[in-house]
Amino acid sequence: MTAADDARGAAEAAVRAWTANAPAEVEMEPGARPGEFVVVLPGERKLRTTVSLLVGDRALSASAFVIRHPDENDGEFYRWLLARNARLPGVAFAVDGLGDVYLVGRLPLDAVSEDAVDELLGAILATSDSSFNDLLAIGFLTSMQKEWAWRIDRGESTRNLEAFRHLLEPTEGLEPTEGRPTGSEDAERR
Repeated sequence: MTAADDARGAAEAAVRAWTANAPAEVEMEPGARPGEFVVVLPGERKLRTTVSLLVGDRALSASAFVIRHPDENDGEFYRWLLARNARLPGVAFAVDGLGDVYLVGRLPLDAVSEDAVDELLGAILATSDSSFNDLLAIGFLTSMQKEWAWRIDRGESTRNLEAFRHLLEPTEGLEPTEGRPTGSEDAERR
């Protein structure tokens, strides 16, 4: 066995130890690739964040889908992500060729421990969850307005859109989107 094999084995053991001690609502299963673990973390705004942890030859990498490419306001949407990247602890937003958004992180194998895995997954969950509604409001507001109107017209529940009521319900003299902070204004407030 080589030193690289030892480091990989220790990193995999740290991930397994984390999953063994994780809260009951966290799901974990082996991934499709050797050294891969798929962890599903429960959130509040984004209900589930699925993270691929991959133990490679030199590092543990993490990748989590956050949201698909925006329907509108592409520039504002991606500027918001870049501004937020400057303040993130050990993770960063990334986009794929379609413009879909992921969170990524990487730890060198010699830094992987149960605590380090916990910090990495905590940063991914906190960032995914805290960013989700802002990203929806910037990149999908028109779709949400149409969904809201359709549900109201048919007497359907609007429960899953309640967090956006202030953006979706017309108020006297204002359209639903007026008075909404832009992503750059929102990022400056944080």
